[in-house]
Amino acid sequence: MYYNGIYHLFYQYNPEDAVWGAKIIWGHSVSKDLINWKGLEPAIYPSEPFDRYSCWSGSATILPGNKPIILYTGVIDNNQTQVQNYAIPANLSDPYLTEWIKPKNNPLITADVFINKTAFRDPTTAWFGPDGQWRITIGGRRGNRGISHLYRSRDFMHWVKSQNPLHSQAETGNWECPDFYPVSVLGKYGLDTSVMGPSVKHVFKVSLDATRYEYYTIGTYENDTYVPDEGMIDGWNGLRYDYGNFYASKSFFDPSTNRRILWGWANESDTQDDDVKKGWAGIELIPRTIVLDPNGKQLLQWPIEEVEALRREKVDLNDKDLVQGEKIEINGITAAQADVDVTFSFQSLDKAEPFDPTWDIYDAQKLCGQKGSTVDGGLGPFGLITLASENLEEYTPVFFRVFKDQNKYLVLMCSDASRSTLADGMSNSNDGKDAYRPSFGGFVDVDLTEMKLSLRSLIDNSVVESFGAGGKTCISSRVYPTLAIYNNAHLYAFNNGTETIKIESLNAWSMSKPLQMN
Repeated sequence: MYYNGIYHLFYQYNPEDAVWGAKIIWGHSVSKDLINWKGLEPAIYPSEPFDRYSCWSGSATILPGNKPIILYTGVIDNNQTQVQNYAIPANLSDPYLTEWIKPKNNPLITADVFINKTAFRDPTTAWFGPDGQWRITIGGRRGNRGISHLYRSRDFMHWVKSQNPLHSQAETGNWECPDFYPVSVLGKYGLDTSVMGPSVKHVFKVSLDATRYEYYTIGTYENDTYVPDEGMIDGWNGLRYDYGNFYASKSFFDPSTNRRILWGWANESDTQDDDVKKGWAGIELIPRTIVLDPNGKQLLQWPIEEVEALRREKVDLNDKDLVQGEKIEINGITAAQADVDVTFSFQSLDKAEPFDPTWDIYDAQKLCGQKGSTVDGGLGPFGLITLASENLEEYTPVFFRVFKDQNKYLVLMCSDASRSTLADGMSNSNDGKDAYRPSFGGFVDVDLTEMKLSLRSLIDNSVVESFGAGGKTCISSRVYPTLAIYNNAHLYAFNNGTETIKIESLNAWSMSKPLQMN
């Protein structure tokens, strides 16, 4: 949240180990610019009957009178029965809101007989309706139907469950970390969570427990019901914020800049034993702005402009052709810690490969695994080779490949972590115990009339965050090279397709380390 000139990040934290644990608390950090942070004492930790076994996720809301309040899920027994609690600052004059109080009238919300009380968590930021009532939604499931329960209150203390959920969908399993917010159809600025009106659409996002990925739809919110727009896929084949290591995200409205900002958590993708050895696990990715794409069919995400303050040495490359099999090293920057923004162009779409009708149009990740960066193609693969060792024993390529599917073109974007490290421990499971480093992939819904594709990658030692076509498709990969580290990492632009690719413009910067906020 943003409060009195300070950004606050609250996060799920296990103070005793680098793995998920029996008692989770709320870590707390503050910043003045979203880049340089200061860690504080935990904000919320198990101490009362209503959260004795854990303090799970939740949200912050700024109430009238400029009073922040946190809603969070408390676990009250060994059966993981979940209730919804609140906490308030002990001292509003403390600029960092260091201490939080959990009043004795908790819990505010308990599950009724129609709710699965062990899948009832993660209350959202509240929105205020024209009828004078606050509303929140809480994730859960009924059988295998994902559900987002809706609650209303006039005073934020006494909550009544709506007869119908805000939204639900069959065969999606448990819904975690729901997020519900408005976006402007004009697409330029973010909106406060309570804004409604004719120039507004709503976004509903859930983290699916079953897949460990996040999915969103865009739609209409009326009469306390959310309905996805026609054509939206509501489920496992739907749109994602990010097609890689990205989960349990949360957005908030920044009133100081009129932005909606998204925070995403990137889990580790090496083994759980490795996490324990290094003593920590999980990072927050660079915050992103969210706006509605002008086509109205998806969101656009982009790194917040504040990250550009970390840019140092710059190199650029313009009007350079890449023939099939060619790669060009980008020298003069710290390749292990860099910001790279490149626009590729091509003369023709004629060499786009035919899209095999037996391929699953909804499984880009599988296709990226089959059509890797070294598999020659027609129009692509072309892109960047990040975190590469000198002889390419290790590398993480981020690239495009264009297909022709009947009367349209399909653009595949891949971020291939499968060759990122010589370390072993690979697995096909995304259960968090074994290493999981696939070739992540997503399709890019982009107009190729101008025959250009852009790519921006933020490279930071163990993470590569990539934004295709101005943020239409985003993929984040966690990687752990053993050779391509620090000054031994290399960065290349490459093309392995028969169609010659032109680097219209490439700008790359060394990135410095953030500082601890004073």
